[in-house]
Parts: sequence; structure tokens; C-alpha cells
Amino acid sequence: MEWICVGLNHKTAPVEVREMFAVAPSKLGESAVELREKCGAQEAVVISTCNRTELYVAADLSVVPVLEAILGGAEHCYGHRGFAAGVHLCRVASGLDSMVLGETEIFGQVKSAYQAALQAGATGGILNRLFQKSFSIGKKVRTETGIQEGATSIGNVAVDLAEKIFGHLKDSEVMILGAGEMSRVTAQSLQSRGARSIFVANRSYDRALELAGQMNGQAVRFDDWQQVLAQVDVVIGSTGAPHTIVHKAEVERVRRKRKYRPLFFIDIAVPRDIDPAVAEIEEVYLYDIDTLEQIASEARVKRARQIELCEAMIRDELQKVVAENGTRRVEKFA
Repeated sequence: MEWICVGLNHKTAPVEVREMFAVAPSKLGESAVELREKCGAQEAVVISTCNRTELYVAADLSVVPVLEAILGGAEHCYGHRGFAAGVHLCRVASGLDSMVLGETEIFGQVKSAYQAALQAGATGGILNRLFQKSFSIGKKVRTETGIQEGATSIGNVAVDLAEKIFGHLKDSEVMILGAGEMSRVTAQSLQSRGARSIFVANRSYDRALELAGQMNGQAVRFDDWQQVLAQVDVVIGSTGAPHTIVHKAEVERVRRKRKYRPLFFIDIAVPRDIDPAVAEIEEVYLYDIDTLEQIASEARVKRARQIELCEAMIRDELQKVVAENGTRRVEKFA
């Protein structure tokens, strides 16, 4: 009997695959019980967030094909057993496996998933010790290293810059040109910092409606985006168009109506959506994807040493559980 994890996440599966296997928070306990019964495991926990669904069991390796089948087959799955499964869980709880390195939300999500399985009677001594240890390790990683310092994703770099420009983002209004994944992630980051309204303009109006619905925003027909420009504070460009779509003259026309308030453009499109000449306007700030990536890369380099410290801390702390549990030090099986 050993720790086994099979999962899929933002690195191995696109959002249209991840959403197929997402489990609502209210169903996590029930799902853990069903998982245990379906694969004949002794214990089970199900973790499900927007970026991952992971199945943890205390069982033997014969359950792996069943776990992979539950997640749609091996194509998008990864797997860990024994010590490697424990390391992976601790990396997840510590934010080392997240889309945004060091993010804090995942810690609470893992804790909630475990509590749901515990209350449903799906866990026992083996997974209880592992998950409880992962929480203490996660807390130690966050408090004793600098893993959370500095934004390392393009979206978060952009949001940090916007916050510096505006002082705060409370009640700011955002327009997304295009409806891609990075636009959504960046807009969500802005929303989490207090942005009030999200407008989505896309050549496919149905897609604009879909994304706006996900963010409690408002869809705008693509030909009408210039009318919205007068009221927003931040514009995210990510259309996939073969040429620039926002030009200096269009911004100049709305300056007086905007009362010359600061306007922040985040151009994450390739080719670019925003004409560089827009930045010549005094109150306009423009950052393209190369500039944002450079800032993010500098932050990643500074944090590289911290990642090494975190990994070493996880392995050292987990060895204590391995010694108590008799879990073998084996690595990935898939």
C-alpha cells in the first residue's frame, strides 16, 4: 500500500479538457468516496481547481489504469507513486506547481479537498499523515523562503504595473480586445485587485458573450470597442489579428472625454494589437509582451535560488513521514 497520484493540470491539458473533469467544491467528499470504491483503494482524496484535477489514493499500482481512465485516459495525465507522490502534493500545496509560482489560493483549496474527504470518511491514517504533513511543509515554504516575492507571470506583471500607475485598481474598468486564455487570466488578476467592470470585445460576438459571462462582464461588438475606450482605465489586447487595431488617432479622439485620465494598455498579442505610437500620448502607458516577459524573467531568475531551497525543504521534511510510514522512495511511473 503506497501513495499514488494521477492528475492533469494546466501544463498537460488545455482548459477544454480540464473543465470536463472538474469537480465542484460541494462534491469533493462524495467524489473521494466514489473514487475509493471505484478503484478499490484503501483511502482517497480528490483535488479539483480551475488549473488541475488530481486523484490521490492509498493503494497498490494495479489501480493506476482505473485512475487514468477516470481522467479520460493517459494522454493528458501524469502520475507519481511513493515518495514522488508525496513530493508532488507538497509542491502543489506550496504553490510550486501553480501557473503563478508561489500563489496562495491553492493551499486553501488543497486543505478544503482534504477536509471534504476526511469528513466523508474517505481517508485514513496513510493519507491523513501525508496531507497533514503537506500543510505544515507548505506553511514552512511560504514563511521561510522568498518564493512569493515578485510577479513571475506576464499577467501578474501587467497587473502589478497597472497598480503602480493607478495607485490602486479599486473600481477601475477593463476592456479585453480578443477572448484568449491569457486575456482571461490577466483580466481575472485585475478583477482580484478590485477592477469593477470587464468589457469583452471579440470578432466572434458569441465568444465575447461566453467570456463576459464567465467574468460577470459585458460583451461588446467588435466594431463598437472605440465607444467603450472613453470610459475604461485598462485595455488588454489579445486578438490574433495580423495587424495593429488600436492607433494613436483613436486614442487622441477620446482624451478630452476621458478628462485626460491615465490609460494603461497591455498588449499581449503577437502580432501586436496596439500601435507603439500610442505610447507617445502623455497619460498613456503601453507595455507589450516582450517588455512584460523581460520583467517576469528577471523575477524568475531572482527566485530560482528560492525554488531550490523550497525543493530541498520539501524532500527533507517529507523524509520524516517516509520513515514513519515505510513508504518507498520511488519516482514517477508515468
